[in-house]
Amino acid sequence: MLSNTLVTNEIKNAAGTEVEFDRLSIGPRSTEFKSVTETPALPNRLNISHQETGVGISRRRRSVVRFDKTVTGEVDILQTMKGSAYLVLDIPIGLSTTVNLPKDLLAQLISFTASLGASTTILYDGTGNGAVALLTGGI
Repeated sequence: MLSNTLVTNEIKNAAGTEVEFDRLSIGPRSTEFKSVTETPALPNRLNISHQETGVGISRRRRSVVRFDKTVTGEVDILQTMKGSAYLVLDIPIGLSTTVNLPKDLLAQLISFTASLGASTTILYDGTGNGAVALLTGGI
């Protein structure tokens, strides 16, 4: 289980600076955290949830890690804008005895979005190959 306070560089922003979060709520298959510096008008939230479907060898788990953030508008500062980024793992838990498949998929996704080619450095600034495609709408 995650700590009630996420600190010590567990979450970073695009500049690579730590962003701390406190747990707001916890349910049987979900939890929500809030940024310790958020204001009521500009929430910055982390949600984690899991859902299982099917039975026997058809059983699957869908796990989601999602960040939602509201900021002041860049064109009109009297407006706010909200963005979301999330990662979904949809895995066949009824047909597997290990986490090898999801580990490989997660590694591929992270390396594609947060690195450049043969680099082993994680890039937080959105310059990874896959991140550029996501940010610019490129293919």
